[in-house]
Amino acid sequence: MKLYDDPCSGNGYKARLLLAHLALPYHYVRIDILEGESRTPAFLEKNPNGRIPVLELDDGTCLAESNAILYFLSRGTRYWPSDRLEQAQVMQWLFFEQYSHEPNIATPRFWLHIKGLEKTPFNLELLAQKQKAGNQALAVMDQHLRSRPFFAGGRYTIADIALYAYTHEAHEGGFDLSLYPSVVAWLERVREQPGHITVDQLPAV
Repeated sequence: MKLYDDPCSGNGYKARLLLAHLALPYHYVRIDILEGESRTPAFLEKNPNGRIPVLELDDGTCLAESNAILYFLSRGTRYWPSDRLEQAQVMQWLFFEQYSHEPNIATPRFWLHIKGLEKTPFNLELLAQKQKAGNQALAVMDQHLRSRPFFAGGRYTIADIALYAYTHEAHEGGFDLSLYPSVVAWLERVREQPGHITVDQLPAV
């Protein structure tokens, strides 16, 4: 398999983290999104949406969208539950991550830590709106985690992988994680999982 990814991407880190847990071999193809490498004709043939990550299978089939990649790789493993309700609960948190969490946690991080935000009144207002919604998402997570160790099924699943990727770097977007002690404790439990890798641990290119 080949994983097309930018090392700065939390979405790409999701795929790399699950691949590490599963000890699956793959070839890492670095794509610099800031240099427009995800918009070249060659890349657009793999994903017309022009986004990373993309997982290219051995037969040449390309699969885009990070949570779809998590679903594909996790089927039949310990990271995807067998119970139907627990499966639906995992999906519930994957949808939450893409709709309520990632747009509001990842975007401030990108603006402040990666791209650099021009601090005009308009941009600062946009940042404040994103951070408000991001804090609301973190509060939902914190409340859920007060009475359970992981997000679904009482054990570590791809729901946790999806939510961990950007949450553990939320401070780079101006979020104070100390306000969410249950989230902080959960982050440590995720880091303790067998095969865990950090976001800066990249396979050989």
